[in-house]
Amino acid sequence: MLRYLDYAFFSNALIGVVFISICAAVIGTYIITRRMVAISGGVTHACFGGLGLGYYMGIDPVLMAGVFAVGSSVGVEMMARRMNLREDSAIAVIWALGMALGVLFVFMTPGYVPELNAFLFGNILTVTAPDLQAFAIFTFVLLAFFAWQYRNIVVISFDRDFATVAGLPVRFVSYTMTVLVAVCIVLTIRLAGIMMLMSMLSLPILTAEIFHHRFLPVMIVSACFSLIASVTGLFVSTVVDVPCSALIVLIMVGLFVAAKLVSALRSHSK
Repeated sequence: MLRYLDYAFFSNALIGVVFISICAAVIGTYIITRRMVAISGGVTHACFGGLGLGYYMGIDPVLMAGVFAVGSSVGVEMMARRMNLREDSAIAVIWALGMALGVLFVFMTPGYVPELNAFLFGNILTVTAPDLQAFAIFTFVLLAFFAWQYRNIVVISFDRDFATVAGLPVRFVSYTMTVLVAVCIVLTIRLAGIMMLMSMLSLPILTAEIFHHRFLPVMIVSACFSLIASVTGLFVSTVVDVPCSALIVLIMVGLFVAAKLVSALRSHSK
């Protein structure tokens, strides 16, 4: 298996899953703590509106998906604040609107648009050097913002009302994190696909929460679980010749089940 490291596409994929695992652990811990897991699905599906519009107008689909992702994520925050909508209700509106627009624009686009399958299922082996550069820049920005606003992020994640009363910059942190979530989704979706993206934003964090309950340990441990599953799935897929994204998700599910069993055995032994 190690001979595959000599191939640029495989080494790029390996570096890519490292960046994705770190970003997904940071973003996933935030959205799960805020009970906003659905926003990742909402923004992901809203991206299809941008993809469809990009193909229809002959503009870079990824760029348009990014515009739609940021716009939809900010829209969720604005609707929740100004229209007295619950965040899950606002996400449902964005989700439906994005999918509808995507289907409409794809239907109106002349010819067949096969690239949409890549956004649905992804292929981590298609990571290129520019993709890695974009991920490296985003990872640096994300970690820098977390280091700068870590205490505020933790307080806002657990109790937004208390943070508002305490005079913390709730709106600034919330909007910035929402935009970072959207950018992370856009950078990841074409490479990992919706299935793997949703799994990486939730399963490793849920697994880490079985053993830890503090924000930082959960984030670190979930990144480790994500890395273990991603690297293992990537190497094993070269042997058994199956899609690595599906294999990575299955390994993540297996780690979650194993962690639950270990936790149950520990509780029983006490």
